[in-house]
Amino acid sequence: MRYGLDVPTTGAYAAPATLAQLAQQAEACGWDGVFVWDVSDGLDVWCALEAIAGSTRHVRIGTMVLALARHDPHDAARRLAELDRRSGGRLVVGVGLGHRAADFAALGLAEGRARARRLDEALGQLDQHWRDALIGPSGGPAPLQRPRPPIWIAGGWPHRAPLERAARWDGLALKSIDAIQRTWLSHEQFVAAVAYVRSQRAAAAPFDIIASGDTSGPRAAAVARLGALQAAGATWWIEEGLGWSDVEFAGHIALGPPRATPA
Repeated sequence: MRYGLDVPTTGAYAAPATLAQLAQQAEACGWDGVFVWDVSDGLDVWCALEAIAGSTRHVRIGTMVLALARHDPHDAARRLAELDRRSGGRLVVGVGLGHRAADFAALGLAEGRARARRLDEALGQLDQHWRDALIGPSGGPAPLQRPRPPIWIAGGWPHRAPLERAARWDGLALKSIDAIQRTWLSHEQFVAAVAYVRSQRAAAAPFDIIASGDTSGPRAAAVARLGALQAAGATWWIEEGLGWSDVEFAGHIALGPPRATPA
């Protein structure tokens, strides 16, 4: 299992220099990935990704998650391909519906089902743009990874539609029930979600299962909990830093990832 950080892009984090410093620290302390938000009231997601790509050499970088429905898919494809090339093929594209309807109202996508339809269209366009770029001029660069950077779809149990969407791509990012209130998926819910997404998979290609939450309590308990998740199929653990100050986040990063032995 690999270990990453879900870093906000609001408040104290809305500065490229702050994100770059946190990303450098994460790499030095043994974390495997640094992922950033895409929200309308934070640092522009492309600026955030540029900051962490340019300040690191080995960690995976990406979005947790990109609200793709409010971006032009062809522009997003170009920007993401450039980031993948600039980072040496380290990009992961985490994608979700976006949880704030106000961010989508001006696009006529405040209603969830309309947003979901737009997201599916945009994912197809993103993938097609990259495939076209591999075989000839397409108005933009091809990503370094072949056939594309991994696409992870965010979802939560018991909502089945996002899990069915994830099954068509490269990974499922299982998000908390309520990150603000620190209400995480139970182990039983995680197991049920993994079983369901696996039942929807037609391909035998590699597929990531991403668990997320907060391990700021006793270290031994965190290691045991993550070991059980790894045994249940998790390939990544993403630490959610919502509510932490940048100083608190830096302190948590310095502890290094709570690496687990499967239960």
